[in-house]
Amino acid sequence: MLCARRLGGLRAGLRVRRVSTRWSPVGAAFTVQPQGRRLDWSGERGGLFGVPELSAPEGFRVAQEKALRKTEQLVRRVCAMPPGPRTVLIFDELSDSLCRVADLADFVKIAHPEAAFREAAEEACRSIGTMVEKLNTNVELYQSLQRLLADKKLVESLDPETRRVAELFMFDFEISGIHLDREKRKRAVDLNVKILDLSSAFLMGTHLPNTIEKCLLPERIRHHFELAGDHAVVDSLRAEAPDDLVREAAYKIFLYPNAGQLKRLEELLSSRDLLAKLVGYPTYSHRALQGTIAQSPETVMEFLEKLSDKLSERTMKDFEMIRGMKMKLNPQNSADSPPLDHQGSPEELMPWDPPYYSGLIRAERFNIEPSLYCPFFSLGACMEGLSLLFNRLLGVSLYGEQPAKGEVWSEDVRKLAVVHESEGLLGYIYCDFFQRADKPHQDCHFTIRGGRLKEDGDYQLPVVVLMLNLPHSSRNLPTLLTPGMMENLFHEMGHAMHSMLGRTRYQHVTGTRCPTDFAEVPSILMEYFANDYRVVHQFARHYQTGQSLPRNMVSRLCESKKVCAAADMQLQVFYAALDQIYHGEHPLRSSTTDILRDTQERFYGLPYVPNTAWQLRFSHLVGYGAKYYSYLMSRAVASMVWRECFRQDPFNRAAGERYRREMLAHGGGREPMLMVQGMLQKRPSIDDFVNTLVSDLDLDFETFLMDST
Repeated sequence: MLCARRLGGLRAGLRVRRVSTRWSPVGAAFTVQPQGRRLDWSGERGGLFGVPELSAPEGFRVAQEKALRKTEQLVRRVCAMPPGPRTVLIFDELSDSLCRVADLADFVKIAHPEAAFREAAEEACRSIGTMVEKLNTNVELYQSLQRLLADKKLVESLDPETRRVAELFMFDFEISGIHLDREKRKRAVDLNVKILDLSSAFLMGTHLPNTIEKCLLPERIRHHFELAGDHAVVDSLRAEAPDDLVREAAYKIFLYPNAGQLKRLEELLSSRDLLAKLVGYPTYSHRALQGTIAQSPETVMEFLEKLSDKLSERTMKDFEMIRGMKMKLNPQNSADSPPLDHQGSPEELMPWDPPYYSGLIRAERFNIEPSLYCPFFSLGACMEGLSLLFNRLLGVSLYGEQPAKGEVWSEDVRKLAVVHESEGLLGYIYCDFFQRADKPHQDCHFTIRGGRLKEDGDYQLPVVVLMLNLPHSSRNLPTLLTPGMMENLFHEMGHAMHSMLGRTRYQHVTGTRCPTDFAEVPSILMEYFANDYRVVHQFARHYQTGQSLPRNMVSRLCESKKVCAAADMQLQVFYAALDQIYHGEHPLRSSTTDILRDTQERFYGLPYVPNTAWQLRFSHLVGYGAKYYSYLMSRAVASMVWRECFRQDPFNRAAGERYRREMLAHGGGREPMLMVQGMLQKRPSIDDFVNTLVSDLDLDFETFLMDST
């Protein structure tokens, strides 16, 4: 196939990076203690991520000015040359020179422990952002790409990846309104700026606490909340609180509507719609879904409606089971001093009930207390397990490498070299895994430098950061992971390997730079490996005795996740449908809160609680606007890949190589459905996606047979 030949040809032209004597076994990198030492900031040191300029905060200004000078040179060059394949190469080099500063700064501004570095990175982001906005409205630059895409013969001569990248650059231009007349173009720029500001303000508002006069709370639950003078501060839903009254109060107070936040959301949705219409799309959702697996909002809604219908009966059974647990415990909390206009009888199921009671059902049925599992999941053992899995599937191993002085931002950051058995060094993963003050509480993957084929024939190696929030080891105890932490580690490593194994010619489409509903497939697929006993058995050993994790414990853990899973999935369908409606036809048929109420009744089933506005806490509306469905669709694709290719043998090397060749290697350089089709050897339908998700909910009766013997 063309893609396989192109990938093979690309490898043949690259220099193989040989094994280094600086590399050490990956498990040891996470087992050896840093001995409590702090980073030595004195004396001569290199720069962050090996970038010489970034040995001090002032280096960001040097790096950004260098990138801006190079950008101006490349713009002059591409505008002066005749159209051809080199046009796309220079556009990509232009993008790379800006991204290498902006992507790095995006990470440093939230993760570096020193305020001076964070502030310098923030300024660099603003500076590069201004330049990107300037380039997106540079008519001469736009015309240089337009000349290429308007020449039919030239376009036909381009290879598929180059053509796709050229079209993606053109898409970026057109969503900025560059093809419009001067007046409309200015309006598009103004709308883009407004959307950016509103997004930032709305995102900040999703996390702000609400306060209430403490006298309005029953006295017996006040101590569950932070008290500030005469007020109680509520900063979360307290979803795991055993007391029904605490959960009810937290739900109603935390989700009480804030007028300013409501106005920001309305303006954000309206501005997105105006911009989409201005640049030629009927709705914002149509614009956001271009190039995705789903392709259109009509397909997304078909997927969600069919999935909702298939889940309906199972969801009702889950709700009955949760209601049964609530009645079994017979809590009197809801009838005792009810707060804030209590609604419903004590046995009625309310939105604040499922997370707590479903957790109790899992614990009662399967005995999955995390402390029973943690001793088997030391961080070093989990990392060795990942390396072993990648080696057997893909011929790839992970090695620890000692970073140079000044290369990392915290002494507990580990640097991993990703090495292929025949291709050599593929790239680097910096593991920022441990808790520290002021570090964001999120598990995520950051691209620091994208891979691309350089003009000299060498390949620019990708560099990424994985951020987790794991507990530190102590003198007598290694870092031990709960099952959830272990699964998150596998998930994030799926993103990292997508970045490492992509070998695109262009950094604009490297690794995870692909449509959102495809980007989550490799990470979710890794969750299936993390829940397979054959994989877990390879590394899960008790850190003291060396005993393997018993098979029935893995089975119980896997089956426990299916308890009330239909209700959990139904909730995700509700969120995704709400997101689509908000980004669909405007003006909206009613207020965002009325739409929330109607959508909740249609797609979830539990009653809407008056005087609440959950949508004002829906932070994903910023980064995943019109794309929240992606989690569900990516899970469907990942499940199909697992079933078809890895369920029979999770270490199948031929399937692993096909996975790399058909899916990982291309980043965003191929249409996502073509990659899925290449892997599955068929083009899946919406019904296939729905049926796969629903069948994942079925209990494995072999588990019960095995546990009963």
